[in-house]
Amino acid sequence: MTQPSVSRFRRPLVALLCTPLLLTACGATEPQAVASATRWPMPAPDSRLQMTRTMPNFEAPSATHCARPVQTYETPGTPRVAQARRELADTEAARDYKLARPVPPSVAAARSMPAPVAGAVPEAPPAPATPAAPAARLSGGLQPPAQAPRPANEPVTAGMVDDNADFSEYLAFRGRTQVVHRERDISARYLLQVRDARGAVVPDAEVAVQAANGAAMWARTDAGGRAWLHPNAFDSAQSQVYEVTVRKNGRQSTTFLQRGQKNAVDVVLDGKPGAASARARLDLVFLIDATGSMDDEIAKLKATLRTIADQVARLPSRPDTCFGLVAYRDRTDDFLVRRHDFTNDLNAFQGVLDALRAAGGGDYPEAMNEALNETVHKLSWRGNGATRLVVLLADAPPHLDYGGPQYDDDMVAALGKGIKVFSVGASGLDKQGEYIQRQIAQYTGGRFVFLTYKEAANPASGPGTQTVHDVGNYSVQTLDKLIVRLVSEELGKLPAGG
Repeated sequence: MTQPSVSRFRRPLVALLCTPLLLTACGATEPQAVASATRWPMPAPDSRLQMTRTMPNFEAPSATHCARPVQTYETPGTPRVAQARRELADTEAARDYKLARPVPPSVAAARSMPAPVAGAVPEAPPAPATPAAPAARLSGGLQPPAQAPRPANEPVTAGMVDDNADFSEYLAFRGRTQVVHRERDISARYLLQVRDARGAVVPDAEVAVQAANGAAMWARTDAGGRAWLHPNAFDSAQSQVYEVTVRKNGRQSTTFLQRGQKNAVDVVLDGKPGAASARARLDLVFLIDATGSMDDEIAKLKATLRTIADQVARLPSRPDTCFGLVAYRDRTDDFLVRRHDFTNDLNAFQGVLDALRAAGGGDYPEAMNEALNETVHKLSWRGNGATRLVVLLADAPPHLDYGGPQYDDDMVAALGKGIKVFSVGASGLDKQGEYIQRQIAQYTGGRFVFLTYKEAANPASGPGTQTVHDVGNYSVQTLDKLIVRLVSEELGKLPAGG
């Protein structure tokens, strides 16, 4: 592909070139085979138009604050289809209800008449002789067994695994789990560690990794100045040497990654560090599957949000926290994605969360692809050294049969924007959903969290330590405490002063 054909998606940053003639100035020690000019990702109109999987399209985080009212945006579904589905469900429920009861003579006579025209309102079922609960969706005329309601104050327990800490076991899980997914080869993995001249970690530094053939990836270091690099995920040619360039606040250094090396890729940013913030900045997003099966999990999050916020506010780093919410359903529902941009008004944020209702869905996969895309690209993420975290709570995989955005492209872009995803598998998540949630978490440097129960396969059994997921060596906490723990561990990596 020639340069003019991709100029909308890539613009070399002329002022920050690191050519072989400038290796010493860029911090390199040996003039090995390198790429040409360091390429930094640039914004483009719509990430769904990106030309190649190795060129994630994103705009670097740049918002300066979140002191604003809640701003809500909605990507609509197809309400007419959704309404037709509801009407069909109501008609079938009424029909099955009638079939399960004795048929009055008048109704039997009516059934011998010609069928009503399409769109006619079906006859309402006769009123029951004794009070009864509202009719649920029936199948074959049989009422499903009633389940006792879960206590409102019952905690939600969860376990957690870190697939980057136990990488060999994660690779084994991938090898024995055969499900449909979007493949990104992460079998080759290298740790990048960035420090300043004093030895302090450098969080939120921009990273460009480039091969001589032009294949490239981008990342931002986390609060501990680290990022995981997966060269096979963007370079199918599997080059032997990669140029790794890091920059922050006008400082820039370059080193090299040699395929097969055992040690970490260490980069020292020379020059005077920028002024450290007095407080840590935390952008925290809840990305939630809001279809009908998620009612219980959403209710628990509503009940514990303020506890989570209060505990985060009391952490030693006293973070300046922005809250965001992205809810999604599916194409045939009233909305596909509904996002609430960042705000620091906790009361207002609690209000939009309280207004969220679980509904719709229909089939098993949901619109996770579209929701992750809007989360990564359309929220007002802060720059200036913020820690950016997403808690993804879902019980189903994404629709892989839809066109448009795909989760693997957006997990790659999330790493480039310094967004770490903690995937939470809710009750009912199958093997495909687990595989994809763990893909997203591992690639972005997050962790896989899963709800646990007294009986692994029975969420109605109440909180406990058991899970159906393919995990081991995990401890269990309540979900709210686990979220606070994850946030605390991330912010605890920051250098003194934020």
